[in-house]
Order: sequence, then structure tokens, then C-alpha cells
Amino acid sequence: MKLTSKPWNRIMNIINFSFSNQPDMEIPYYNRLKGQTAIITGASSGIGKAIALQMAKEGAKVVINYHGGSERAKEVVDQILDSGGQAIPFKADISKEDQVMALFGKTLQTFGTLHILVNNAGIEDKAYVENMSLDQWQKVISVNLTGTFLCSREAVKEFKKRGVDSSVSLSAGKIICISSVHERIPWTNNANYAASKGGMMLFMESLAQEVAKDKIRVNNIGPGAIKTPINKHSWDTPEKEEKLLKLIPYKRMGDPEDIARAAVWLASDESDYVTGTTLYIDGGMTLYPAFAHER
Repeated sequence: MKLTSKPWNRIMNIINFSFSNQPDMEIPYYNRLKGQTAIITGASSGIGKAIALQMAKEGAKVVINYHGGSERAKEVVDQILDSGGQAIPFKADISKEDQVMALFGKTLQTFGTLHILVNNAGIEDKAYVENMSLDQWQKVISVNLTGTFLCSREAVKEFKKRGVDSSVSLSAGKIICISSVHERIPWTNNANYAASKGGMMLFMESLAQEVAKDKIRVNNIGPGAIKTPINKHSWDTPEKEEKLLKLIPYKRMGDPEDIARAAVWLASDESDYVTGTTLYIDGGMTLYPAFAHER
């Protein structure tokens, strides 16, 4: 099957692809992020890794931020390089201002500018509030929320400094925060995590309102139950997965690639009129399936 690359032919390509009798054929990519540079925090595994690989396939130069697991980060970089893409690893604790500054400094030194920031790094530390230590509270808030603020601040500075380069993108820059369905669904035993994601939602909306005039777009992705290391404890046995599926109307867990494809779309000009919103990718978890039956 012959694939065309002009934007207005993409829908026809997808339709033709869907009905083609070539099952071994890979989904086509369109270089939607060609000429752009992306920082993805927490990109050595899980959702961050999937986003990094997907954005690299779409032509972006990718900075793989990680805190622990240098070997995993190197594997992601090597996978991108082996596929003909461009990527570098950079170790930084995004809750630390000086390390965030170093991350952005290295990015600009290597690739000249920045077009996309994905605030993906996040942690959990479970405890009931009555038993939660101040350290447990602050650690989660510092990574999930303060880290998002620090990285977004530096990204906005660079986006405003450079402005719109219409040969690359219709916007000056894109910020995508990987939030959670728990920005709106309460979560017993995880008040620190839910608070960080609820804070991320209003931070995103406030920042989007603030910088829209500068042609900077800011959005959230709210994943539901995705098969990643951070929540393996919830799905690592058939019994646990069956229990979890009761919360998902679509009756399957998500894969990191489900989030990655959405992140590429939000980073591309195809979503140029989208800002200040959360895109929930959750198989319907936010529909509160317990209420699906008549009462």
C-alpha cells in the first residue's frame, strides 16, 4: 500500500491501512514533530518511555530525563538512535531547582531550543492520612507538583524567548502534564498522590490561561489504569487484574502506548486549538462504573 504524507491525506491513509490485507505492516508515521525538541521527565520506563519512543518516531529530538536507573535510560536512548532518531539521557531530580536548571541548560546546549515539555515523572507513597509522615507528604508533592512547576517555568521562558517558528510549529511551545484520573477521583490511602494530581490540574489550567496569548499550549493527560511499574501491585496477578477491571467499563487495562499516541497528538499542530484541558485516557474509569446499574 502506498502511503501519502500530506496532512490532508492522513485520514485516507488510516482508512486504507485499516482495510489493507497486510497485517505485518507497521502503523505509518508522519513526522508530525519533525524539527522539534522534547524533554520527557521520568522517561526511562513506563509511560515516559513510550512517549519518548513515539515522539522520536514522529521526528522529535528527545531528552530522556531520569532520576534512577541509568541503564534503562541508556536503553531508551540506544533504541531511538538505532532507529535513526536523536536522543540524549540526562539525570536530574526534577524536585530540585538546580537540577532542573541543569536539565534545561543541557537541552539548549545540545539542541538549540525546546518545543515540547512532557511533565511525566511521578511517584506514589501510600499511607492513610493519620499514619502519613510529613516526609511522605512532601516527597510526593515535591516530585509530582513542584517538579511540574519548575520544569514548566523553564519551558515557558524558552518558548517566550524564541516565539513562534511557523516552519516548525503553529505554536511557540507545548506543555503536556501526565496527570491521573485521580485529579478528580478521590483515592483512599493515597491522599498525597491525589492532592498532587488535583493540584496539577489547576496548575495546568491556570498556566494555560496565562500563556495562551503567547501561543503556548498547556494540557493534561489523565491516565487510568495503565500497565506500568508504578502500579504493578494492582495487576500483577489474574485475581488483582480481574478486581481492577470492575472499575473499567472498557474491560481492559491501558498500555503505555495508549498514552503515547495521545501525547504526540497534543504536541502536534493537529491539536493547535486545544489548550487548558485534560484528556482522560482511562477506558471509562471516570464514568464511575459502579453507577452503571439501575438502582
